[in-house]
Amino acid sequence: MEQTVNIVSRQQWGAVAPKQKDSLEGPAQRVVIHHTALQSCKGLAECTDGVLSIQKLHMDERHFDDIGYNFLVGGDGSLFEGRGWGVMGAHTKGHNGDSLGIAFMGNFNNDTPSKEAILSVKQLLMSGVLQGFIQPEFALYGHKDLGATQCPGENLYAALSQLRSST
Repeated sequence: MEQTVNIVSRQQWGAVAPKQKDSLEGPAQRVVIHHTALQSCKGLAECTDGVLSIQKLHMDERHFDDIGYNFLVGGDGSLFEGRGWGVMGAHTKGHNGDSLGIAFMGNFNNDTPSKEAILSVKQLLMSGVLQGFIQPEFALYGHKDLGATQCPGENLYAALSQLRSST
């Protein structure tokens, strides 16, 4: 089954070029789910502004080489290329070398992830496996499984099983 996923490219959202890029050594063995802990967004304009501000925060204040996540998803299910496929992220300290970081835009201690966002990320994961960017038997984690944090928020953490299911 062909999975086509529409992703807003770095060029389309106006990304600043990364200071440097490190590649993953092979397909990602793990996928780590995050939330941005910022306001949620819907629609291309609002979400684009959100992604740009996250990149600025990560590069200017946290001194990352680029936006930390590989991909981000808005409340309407729109997907944004962060660092993208095959690139080492800066999202889970000590665990970036073999993983992909995907951030749901919003604060899921308060909000509930939308069906659209869940579906988009499921399709992204299937597409990544089909294209060879993610191991078929990848492990899925919430950020808090791998570090002392509340991320990805209790409501998104509770929905992780929906990302694992194949339906």
